[in-house]
Amino acid sequence: MAHLHISQSSIREDYNTPLSLYELHQQIKEELEIAFPESYWVVAEISQVNSDKRKGHCYLNLVDKGEDPRGQLQAQARATIWSARFQMLGRYFQEKTGQQLKAGLKILFQANVRFHELYGMSLDIVNIDPNYTIGDLARQRQETLKRLEAEGLMTANKAHELALVPQKLAVISSATAAGYQDFIHQLHNNVHGYSFSTTLFPATVQGNEAPASVKRAFNLIAKYKDRFDACVVIRGGGSQTDLSCFDDYAIAAAIGHSPLPVLTGIGHERDESIADLVAHTRLKTPTAVANFLVERFRAAEEQAKGLMDSIRIFSAQLMKLTGDSLERQSLRLSHLTNDYLRTGKDKLEQLSKGLLLKPKFFLDNQKQQLNTLEQCVKGETKDLLHQRERYLSELAVCVEGKSQRYLHMKEHELNNLVHCLETEANDDLKRTQLTFAKYSEQLKFSTRQKLQTENHKQNLLELSIKANDPEKLLLRGYTLTLINGKIIKSINEVRADDVVETRMQDGTIHSIVVNKDANDK
Repeated sequence: MAHLHISQSSIREDYNTPLSLYELHQQIKEELEIAFPESYWVVAEISQVNSDKRKGHCYLNLVDKGEDPRGQLQAQARATIWSARFQMLGRYFQEKTGQQLKAGLKILFQANVRFHELYGMSLDIVNIDPNYTIGDLARQRQETLKRLEAEGLMTANKAHELALVPQKLAVISSATAAGYQDFIHQLHNNVHGYSFSTTLFPATVQGNEAPASVKRAFNLIAKYKDRFDACVVIRGGGSQTDLSCFDDYAIAAAIGHSPLPVLTGIGHERDESIADLVAHTRLKTPTAVANFLVERFRAAEEQAKGLMDSIRIFSAQLMKLTGDSLERQSLRLSHLTNDYLRTGKDKLEQLSKGLLLKPKFFLDNQKQQLNTLEQCVKGETKDLLHQRERYLSELAVCVEGKSQRYLHMKEHELNNLVHCLETEANDDLKRTQLTFAKYSEQLKFSTRQKLQTENHKQNLLELSIKANDPEKLLLRGYTLTLINGKIIKSINEVRADDVVETRMQDGTIHSIVVNKDANDK
């Protein structure tokens, strides 16, 4: 390694005669050329790149941050790649690394130390080893992937459920990017006529400003997350250099923290970017993103049509089964009603006949009992009179010799006794007749009441049956609406273009259903 050597003779002994700045710089230039006669391989990070498009030179600012995690500078220098050499080195570097020389890249370069009186010290770059930069970029990529994996961001966005039909889209892109215009045209002019709502969140999508710009767009979308179904990041076609910003940790972390599923259509020509790996769904181009959304819409529509067909078939089967069941129940109810009415009618007829026969039988029985009783009373009275007469005759014979007064007295007693017997017999007969009349009236009254009650029930039943007669309903102004001979009870049983039959008192109307208006609930 060359060491800076300043000869003692170069130091003026006469400090009273000062050097001009130009003279001092000349001496520094001479000493540097002596101290650094060769070229050196140096590792540094590019902090700024400026190209002279007119002359073709490339001017770089180089820095060395060492191992300081805070990124504080330990050294910095200016460097120049002259036009002829820059055309060769720039093209070679881009072919090998896929990137142009830009800020943030670490490079291994061979340079000569130069000093100019006006511009100070600089490095003239004569060669660049792209393999070092490739290795450093790969290392940075792996470090970024490891960091994202450790923080759980590699799969965080994939955990979000993408809507079956994502229609409300938040789009992160440059408004002037051709890829954005292609995406919008493809999405809104799809052959199926599907409708999408897109809101652009403008961002820089290439260069050093892209990570911060895209992150700001994600933060803004997060504030209005409820308004969107998904987020789309698109860039469109470009070189690997233009799209390298999507390997930056800031963009990948913003995707990982996004509350919405993220779809990427960055347009990489070769490998996937880290942003693609972190995103929910990675698609190759903005047009591919639009096609994916349209196809997802179409798949959902096909699924909905399939479900609708299944529902329609199931509904038709269910309606047929329900109709058959209702018809069976109607027939069963009709049979049960007829059986019940027939049984009730038979019971009523039997009861009516019984009520008509029982009073007559009872009256005949009572009359027969009364006649028997009367015959018994008459017979017993005659027997008693005959007995008394025989007794009197016998007594008269026996007591014929007694005085006439005693005879008259006994005769008088006998007459009283006869009168009492006749009176008692008449009273018993009258009481029996009164009791019979009382029971006869009660029986007639009860029979009449029972007949009236049963007759009233029968009249009510007949009125109810007549009131529910469909023909009577038609006479009162009601109508019956049928399809294929079946009564319609709900508008859900009717579809558009069905032919319905409306029966009225004086005829039938056939109509075609144009539309249905359900009642507000």
